[in-house]
Amino acid sequence: MAYDTSDEDEDYEIEVVEEYIGDYGSVRSIVREALPFELMATIGGVISGLILSGMSKELELIPGLIVITPAVLGMRGNISCTLGSRLGSAIHMGLITKIDRNPELINNVSGSLFLSFIMSLVLGIAGHFITIALGMHSAGAITLTLIAVLAGVSSGLILSVVAVLLALGMFRFGFDPDNVVTPAIATIGDIVSMIMIFLAAKVVLMI
Repeated sequence: MAYDTSDEDEDYEIEVVEEYIGDYGSVRSIVREALPFELMATIGGVISGLILSGMSKELELIPGLIVITPAVLGMRGNISCTLGSRLGSAIHMGLITKIDRNPELINNVSGSLFLSFIMSLVLGIAGHFITIALGMHSAGAITLTLIAVLAGVSSGLILSVVAVLLALGMFRFGFDPDNVVTPAIATIGDIVSMIMIFLAAKVVLMI
């Protein structure tokens, strides 16, 4: 008489899943994985401030640049961190397993870059008119928009690559991408965005 082991196998699988979910959602797991990157995010904010403090010449020569700079940082954080979260969810669901011509991967990255371009255009124009409305002198809508687009799209491209590599890499090493990618992208995003703003301002001044 054959012994049916299907029930035992099913019970074992349920126990494994429950154990994984319990560890996945534990305070210890969340703190252990996220804390180092949260500390890095804080340090990254300080580094971004140092870069901004070294842009005194550009801020003086391009009126209105100081108005759009925080918005560029915020835009990058919103778009790139959202990309990281979506990638983490897609990886958990098994929709993305590696870097290839995966429609899910391509659509997420393409959507992020397209949003970066659109919001950079809006930001440059809005920054000009808000600067004027506040009674301050502006370098002009074209100048501010050009800086916003150059900085926004270039930093968006860099951070998209970083988000993909980081999400897949962390998952393969046994980390939860949702705990790691967002604070890491926030840190790298602030630094990269400030560098791109600085370089974009240099380019505009040379034109």
